[in-house]
Amino acid sequence: MPQRASNRRTYRTRVSRFGAIHRAVAVLGAAGSLACGATPRDYDVVADFPHDTSAYTQGLLWHEGWLYESTGRYGHSELRRVELSSGTVAARHALPAGRFGEGLALLDEKLFQLTWQSQVGYVYDLATLALVDSFTYEGEGWGLTTDGTHLIMSNGTAMLRFLDPDGFRVVREMRVTDNGSPLTSLNELEYVNGELLANIYQSDWIVRVSLETGHVLQWIDLIDLLPRRLRAPATDVLNGIALHQPTGNLLVTGKLWPRVYEIRLR
Repeated sequence: MPQRASNRRTYRTRVSRFGAIHRAVAVLGAAGSLACGATPRDYDVVADFPHDTSAYTQGLLWHEGWLYESTGRYGHSELRRVELSSGTVAARHALPAGRFGEGLALLDEKLFQLTWQSQVGYVYDLATLALVDSFTYEGEGWGLTTDGTHLIMSNGTAMLRFLDPDGFRVVREMRVTDNGSPLTSLNELEYVNGELLANIYQSDWIVRVSLETGHVLQWIDLIDLLPRRLRAPATDVLNGIALHQPTGNLLVTGKLWPRVYEIRLR
């Protein structure tokens, strides 16, 4: 399809822009893991579930028995409510064709969704997924989560923004660093027990970040989480972290992945 080919060129441009950084990240990640005493495998797979391979996962969260997912790609971006056990999409809200969906967060019974380069975000009613508001911001939108008071947003740089969820003004900013160097390409975010987990775009690493200092506390290696036998030519990178509150485990997946994995960190 011509539209799909155009989208793919856009993704490749985005990838090439950060390719050199992520090669360096892989090296730093290995060093970070050793510094934190991490083992080569930092997790156990507890369970796995079906995932729609048309879902270009950008944001993921779990709430009261449902998985909520923000998907990307122009003409395909959606907000979804998904049954985890079957992967069935129970409800969805499509974004305009010119909007590329990104990070997703839940606060005060409202879902907040970013877009990539449009500098606009959307607010939805949790129960109905009906659009109730929108907001604007400067720069790109990547990952989004909440500490229960503020929205925490990434934009592809090393900088995190803390937003007031009512007026959407920037309350404060924090630079994420690893061994003193800025760590860029922070993508999907998840707030867990006072700390932040973040996918590093175009890699199989998740970093654990102190929200007091911005320092990386641990590198979590998820290389080969999705077996090669389950990968198709279109299968893309790891992206998507959701805290599964009933167990305290993490639900993780990737863009166009066929599975969602429940993992327990060691």
